[in-house]
Amino acid sequence: MPRPTRRAPRAPVRIVHLGLGAFHRAHQAWFTAHADPGREWGIAAFTGRSPDQAALLARQDDVYTLLTRGADGDGIETVESIVAAYEGADTDALRDLLRRPEVSIVTLTVTEKGYRLAADGRLDRDDPDVRADLALLAAALGPDAAPVTPGALKTMPGRLLWGLDARRGAVPDAPLALVPCDNLDANGAALERALIDAATAVSPQLAAWIGQRMDIVSTAVDRITPRVTPADVAAFQARTGVDDDALVITEPFHSWILTDTFRGARPRWEDAGALFVADIAPFERRKLWMLNGAHSLLAYDGLIGGRETVAEAIADPSGAAGVRALWDLAEALLPDADLDLPGYRAALTARFANPAIAHRLRQIAADGSVKLRARAVDPLRLALARGVSGAAAIRLIDAWIRFVVAEVRAGRPLDDVAADELARRAAAADPPHALLELLAPDLAAADVRLSPVRP
Repeated sequence: MPRPTRRAPRAPVRIVHLGLGAFHRAHQAWFTAHADPGREWGIAAFTGRSPDQAALLARQDDVYTLLTRGADGDGIETVESIVAAYEGADTDALRDLLRRPEVSIVTLTVTEKGYRLAADGRLDRDDPDVRADLALLAAALGPDAAPVTPGALKTMPGRLLWGLDARRGAVPDAPLALVPCDNLDANGAALERALIDAATAVSPQLAAWIGQRMDIVSTAVDRITPRVTPADVAAFQARTGVDDDALVITEPFHSWILTDTFRGARPRWEDAGALFVADIAPFERRKLWMLNGAHSLLAYDGLIGGRETVAEAIADPSGAAGVRALWDLAEALLPDADLDLPGYRAALTARFANPAIAHRLRQIAADGSVKLRARAVDPLRLALARGVSGAAAIRLIDAWIRFVVAEVRAGRPLDDVAADELARRAAAADPPHALLELLAPDLAAADVRLSPVRP
């Protein structure tokens, strides 16, 4: 059975991407393919936690099929913008690529927890992987220049910092833009804090160079991309006769909003629909509070109620009412200018109910201890500061707490970066307060009223 094949010569590598997953392939790689008719912008992508995607893509010439599923039918295309795929552990390849002056962009999709930030927004120096990476980098960048073997660095800040050190030594004045594409409020500032905190700990000179030479771009990204199952791959093979183990399934909707702070060259992503703005904060919050927050509420309430997908959860009247309340809160907090909040709500309603997309609630529910800081805690803080009812955000936090406690009591492992600590707090005398204290210590200290959990 044939695999997807590359039809044109590979573009030269000018973009490095960290976090080779389905979302990157449905979003940044798709935008680049559609904005680069001359094939001038090849992407070298590095995997995140698992090396599997690099191996899958290598078997089929680094190309893959994007299956776009909408209520009115499907679209099928082969995407060729990725021209090389590496295991994330291959820091030698990362350093080699970043030494090249023609490489002018690094994009990232490493998920919220990949930034290794603590609740205060700074680099989590208590994270054992962070501590280990900083020790390795301190030795490598010190007077003895101890080598760093591939695979030794475990975190995104550690690996990227090691790559940036190579660029500083080879082409210190060549422009480079760092473009995080993860669901964090002010994700550019979050990336900058992670890198500067790490660099300051191991090489103040490197920290100063990053602050002076890097263009760190903030973005808001949006395209629902559910996890592909073996059944999806088998169904695609039966339908098309194409054997594609790297298949990506996504929705027709796509949005990419970026701050226009590039000093170096970049693709004309605006030709594929990207939007460049001076102030991205309202767009980020619209997406985090309305799409991602609603997704999280549907996930936690839906899983407790026996639902499996977003479409099933939004069809439940209670789930739909909770989502509408979250959207009402967002509208009360967000500025009206340029955001078209009524239109955005209408589009989300249609997207959530899309019968062709099976967006699994378990996938959304993962890592709530990190995700809810931007999706629920930030709007709740703002509501409290403005004297607006934050009941909808509190309901989301309540739903997460009930979900965590139910999972722990049922003996099911939590898919969360803080799983062990969550399990300990779920068994405390007052689980809601203990869990809120981990999520947002200031709100716990302010005695934000949460629903009790039945014994």
